[in-house]
Amino acid sequence: MRKTKTYPVRIKINGEWRETAVQAEETLLHTLREKLGHTEVKEGCGKGDCGACTVLLNGKAVNACLTLALQASGQEITTLKGIGTPQNPHPLQESFVKHGAIQCGFCTAGMILAAKALLDKTPRPSREEIREGISGNLCRCTGYQKIIKAIEAVGNQRSAGGKNKSR
Repeated sequence: MRKTKTYPVRIKINGEWRETAVQAEETLLHTLREKLGHTEVKEGCGKGDCGACTVLLNGKAVNACLTLALQASGQEITTLKGIGTPQNPHPLQESFVKHGAIQCGFCTAGMILAAKALLDKTPRPSREEIREGISGNLCRCTGYQKIIKAIEAVGNQRSAGGKNKSR
């Protein structure tokens, strides 16, 4: 039996450097969930259609199911656990709860990370920019209106000098 070749990767995940070995075709999703224990990154469609696996790669929202783990080597990854905690939630996490934008919760992590990438780039986006910013993320429960309101509220809070403006 022939042994499959592996390659070392070193990824900064939520501020902590982690190392593992991956096969050339291994996705970032598989590496994060199965090898590094980041189960907050959800596996949905496996082909880049649903956005459940969205993570931030150097601040940009990407589908972990379409990104090879080798592409992330030496890079910085942020998952939902990297932006807030139950004791100190990110403003987007608070807003999603406040506006009822979480429903079943399966899409929530990816949706919040896509929204964070959008707000980091465009601090007070229009509704159309919000729709476009989350267009790679599917939700079967909310109809998107509550999600859009939650994101819009954080943008408005930031522009008004809200307490969490810098996050």
